Amino acid sequence: MNSFCSSALIKNIDEVAQYDILNKKIFGSAYFVYHKGNGIERCYGTTSPYSDTPVTNTTVFRLASMTKPITTVATMILVERGLISLEDTVDRFLPEFKNIKIVDIEGNVSVPKKIPTVKTILTHSSGIGSYQEKMKNMTAQDKRTLDSSVGFYLNLGLDFEPDSIQKYSGVAAFDVLTKIVEIVSKTDFLEFLKKEIFEPCSMCDTTFIPSQEQWERMIEMHDRVNGENAVFKMPDNCVFSDVPCTHYLGGAGLASTMQDYCKFAKMLLDFGQAKNKRILKEETVRLISTPHFHKINNEFWGLGMRVIGKNAHSCLPEGCFGWSGAYGSHFWIDPKNDIFAVFMKNSRVDGGAANESAKNFEKAVYSSFSGE
Repeated sequence: MNSFCSSALIKNIDEVAQYDILNKKIFGSAYFVYHKGNGIERCYGTTSPYSDTPVTNTTVFRLASMTKPITTVATMILVERGLISLEDTVDRFLPEFKNIKIVDIEGNVSVPKKIPTVKTILTHSSGIGSYQEKMKNMTAQDKRTLDSSVGFYLNLGLDFEPDSIQKYSGVAAFDVLTKIVEIVSKTDFLEFLKKEIFEPCSMCDTTFIPSQEQWERMIEMHDRVNGENAVFKMPDNCVFSDVPCTHYLGGAGLASTMQDYCKFAKMLLDFGQAKNKRILKEETVRLISTPHFHKINNEFWGLGMRVIGKNAHSCLPEGCFGWSGAYGSHFWIDPKNDIFAVFMKNSRVDGGAANESAKNFEKAVYSSFSGE
């Protein structure tokens, strides 16, 4: 693969963005593609249908599950320091989990053979909070803090035997992991992220608790009602769903900008080296991006991120890794070809890892390269 053709890439991204706007899937969006020292940035639309404020690289977006890779890096920092092992069972840090039971979707109770480990959380094979049906009785009080949520998940029981299957946990397992990071680091999770990741990477707009100025830069949540664009009013002081932003939701709660997330992606592409500091060792980033748990269609889970297997994806080459968000944001790292790409969108229409907007962006990127 040679360099991308800038004019072809811009044309392709323009078409993807206009398609989404015409099909009422967004108010606005932002895209960035990096390849071998060159970058293309494109922003489209407005932050609200009631405003002329354009989307820029400093527009604030809700990351949803694109929070998980950041929490993964935080965890692996502590692994490198010998304070956490991937094989540590959760009860080492949260003794209450020692006696946790399996309560399957039909309410049958059994005793697990294993306790979830840090690694099973990172590979979505822990059995913690994978079945959304079991989460329906979670109250506002349960969601109020990290501690109250972890207590709810404990009482809920495991969904299946740890390390037996892989089933995605949207928020619960990473809440447990976030609590472990706080216990081990003896630091508030947001402060830990600021010190260890955000400040070294010069990420000034990534946070669980936006300032008033950052709230004013946040894009409205797009929705569609009766085929027409609409604004979905998010609950006050909640970045993700109805979870208060003071609950540091390590699986989904960060807000950020395209500019900030590109710095995080570039650090991963550079195998842990940020501009001002080494965040992770090269071998740790390789461990994160190594398949650990097989998923259907020859896709895998590395640690906290999806990894693409051989001939597994219509566009992304083998070895790419990254993840997406429920509100449509998406990123990937392509180490073999020295590429990273970031897409920012906030909509309740067409979100998650399989969203059409993200797939079209992937096609737009790789079809603009020569020498394939």
